Amino acid sequence: MTQTLLRRAGLALVFAVMGSGAMAGPIEAACNRSDRGAANRAVCNCIQQVANMTLAGSDQRRAAAFFQNPEKAQSVRLSDSNRDDAFWERYTQFGAYAEQYCAANS
Repeated sequence: MTQTLLRRAGLALVFAVMGSGAMAGPIEAACNRSDRGAANRAVCNCIQQVANMTLAGSDQRRAAAFFQNPEKAQSVRLSDSNRDDAFWERYTQFGAYAEQYCAANS
């Protein structure tokens, strides 16, 4: 019985932390730190939700770097590397989804 109570308490704590937004993803964190006028907590959270649905964690971390250094995005976009091309395709698809989803939900 004690173990059951501990498990329930542990699950409640996990859900409380997740629901509070305390675990911001890399894109949300970078967005919140950016100096862009349209960036606010709700928009950044929405963008992260789309990232969670469309990008792997490694892609999210790579894309997050673009907020601080947009030249990195340009470098990837112009790269001749197949790896960069594949990432850019995923990234632009994510951007299109985020624009549609977050505009509809704001």
